Amino acid sequence: MAAQHASALGALLVDDRFDGEVYPNEPMARHTTYRIGGPARYLVRVDSVGALRHVVECALECSAPWVVVGRGSNLLVADEGWDGVVITLGRDFRKLRFDEEHSRFFVGAGVPLSSVVQEAFKRSLAGLEFAVGTPGTIGGALRMNAGSRDEWLGSRVVAVTTYSPDRGMRRIPGSDVAWGYRTSSFSPDEVLVECEIAVEPADPFFIRGKMEASLARRKKTQPLDKPSCGSVFKNPEGDSAGRLIEQVGMKGATVGGAQVSEVHANFIVNVGGATARDVMELIKTIQTKVAQAYGIELSPEVRFLGFE
Repeated sequence: MAAQHASALGALLVDDRFDGEVYPNEPMARHTTYRIGGPARYLVRVDSVGALRHVVECALECSAPWVVVGRGSNLLVADEGWDGVVITLGRDFRKLRFDEEHSRFFVGAGVPLSSVVQEAFKRSLAGLEFAVGTPGTIGGALRMNAGSRDEWLGSRVVAVTTYSPDRGMRRIPGSDVAWGYRTSSFSPDEVLVECEIAVEPADPFFIRGKMEASLARRKKTQPLDKPSCGSVFKNPEGDSAGRLIEQVGMKGATVGGAQVSEVHANFIVNVGGATARDVMELIKTIQTKVAQAYGIELSPEVRFLGFE
């Protein structure tokens, strides 16, 4: 596959017309909030839909696996890296505008979710306060249906524009998407390009109060001072993954530079020099202990790359 890579994908390195940038053998530790991960065969920043389409076509021509990554806030990449194409969304995917007539935001998938929350606050628009402090881009937040126990992003989505190699570009009404707990019905090869989010005017003091309460709760209950991928496991129905992990004695457990957070047991943090192997060992140990003690199989919320 390396020789094939050198043909279509490698040609992008010297193509002045390509609307983006190509980085061969790019360390993924630079592109994840964990600060962990070996090199991707190619990391490609695309600045337009045309460039996105071109890179995907090149990858398919070379039979090379490809994936779109936002800010890497929910991603663990293997120490050996990944022999595929990591695509990041640049210029045209980082646009944010507000339609006053319909009271909705049009947001590119590469825009940080925090930027949308802050823009809504500046305009005294309510509906996104629950997402304050949430890392990642809109694209990743939509795919994972980011939110709290009571509120989630999918409930605010009017429509999503996507691209896939089979269906091309299409606009999907938010009501046609199956939104679930930390899931959505977008197919793996469907790239989220833009979305429309509904908001409504509200008292700015009410909005500020909700945001401050949410942020204070996040700071109190999450280890925000250390690199992590956020919550490692989905909460099983009617219970808390953090509680189960703490009950089996894994809170504070350490392997190498990775530690089950002493602040919140559903976070595994990088306390210095952690490897993906360290994190995976903790993940598997937690799953085994919880399954043995409670008969519950904890499902990872974090995405894995390079562990095939």
